[in-house]
Amino acid sequence: MRRYVIVGNGIAGVTAAQSIVRADPSAEVHIYGAEPYPYYRRPRLWEFIAGEIEQDALYFRLPAWYAERGIHLHLGIRATSLDPSAHRLTLRPRSGQELVKDGSTVEYDRLLLAMGARPFVPPCEGTDKTGVFTLRTLDDAQAIKAYPPLSSPPMGGTEGGASPPMGGTEGGASPPMGGTERGAVVIGGGLLGLETARALRTTGLEVTVVEFSPHLLPRQLDAEGAQVLQSLLEAQELRIITGAATEAILGDERADGIRLRDGRRVPGGLVIFSTGIRSEVALAQAAGLEVNRGIVVDNQLQTSADDVFAAGDAAEFEGRVYGIIPAAIEQAKVAAAQMVAPGNAAYSGTLPATTLKVAGAELASLGECVAEGDELTPLRHVDLAAGHYRKFVLRKGRIVGAILLNDKTRVQPITQLIQQDVDVSAYADRLLDDDFALASLF
Repeated sequence: MRRYVIVGNGIAGVTAAQSIVRADPSAEVHIYGAEPYPYYRRPRLWEFIAGEIEQDALYFRLPAWYAERGIHLHLGIRATSLDPSAHRLTLRPRSGQELVKDGSTVEYDRLLLAMGARPFVPPCEGTDKTGVFTLRTLDDAQAIKAYPPLSSPPMGGTEGGASPPMGGTEGGASPPMGGTERGAVVIGGGLLGLETARALRTTGLEVTVVEFSPHLLPRQLDAEGAQVLQSLLEAQELRIITGAATEAILGDERADGIRLRDGRRVPGGLVIFSTGIRSEVALAQAAGLEVNRGIVVDNQLQTSADDVFAAGDAAEFEGRVYGIIPAAIEQAKVAAAQMVAPGNAAYSGTLPATTLKVAGAELASLGECVAEGDELTPLRHVDLAAGHYRKFVLRKGRIVGAILLNDKTRVQPITQLIQQDVDVSAYADRLLDDDFALASLF
């Protein structure tokens, strides 16, 4: 009986485990997760913070599901060292766990590293103050939810319920925007940052989003599309500041706002960094595996060590860490197939695709949607009043990228046109028309 060991119980680890037991029913499969919880949906943590769902609704599968499939799930157990030549992991329990003793080891025939990533916090003064958080784990979400002002009832606002504008005052300082006690600042205008900001707003907080780039969602939207989204967010009473760098967290021991590099001050008793992730590579690096931004893998998801594979946010393929769920799932399936039957599958990359609701708007970003260059032809349709944005990017008559904001009926046909590399040059002047049937092109 072959023993498969998976480090990490996120989407990549759980997908791989399920694929392995399907392909090899006699397999002995072990998942070791550093957190004390079974796999949960990270993208829904903001709903938990907002009180829209209970903690149990986050869990994708309960522990019994793993046991029924012969998957041994070990929670609260961290892998501290790896010896690839001996095919051995050293483990350490989370405080209070009794599943293994500190320094226990486990041997494997095939190993998958799927530890995911950790939140990145840019250099900034005062990040150690009380009231400053990141949002990556369920523990993070619980801490945010329990922290005043979220755990306290609203304390009232300005007369009429409105907050004063952010315009400058004498001396260059900015006036408060709703009071520190009921204010929050989200640093980072990416997908998670915007959803977190919207969740905080539903609790009654005055929320400001600060984004370093010139516009929101720089990986998924261009400037024109971001302006449409920003107008929708501002209609929901979120304050947006773009093109701004955070210099310091204000306050003594507790945060009461931030100072931007240009001197502006934004008050808020709760500060959340949502400024990207960095792959978890420490275990692999200490074991001598090839590491760059992530754990370097080939097209079979194998690392530089025999019988050691990597997938998900921890893995780097052809210089890229995808950091998206579709890539984690595709990589996990290929890695599992290779672990069971080498030479049985190959990974060629994932079409960058984000399709989800962000702050109530339906957004799909596909392929090279924000790429620029002389060889690219962007086609755009903007309806600011209706909150719609449509963009197709063409190269040599083929669609290689698209942005669809509140335009979900076109997502599937555009995805197929990109995947099938269809020449649409003869219809370029009609592609954006509301009544043009994209499905007729394939």
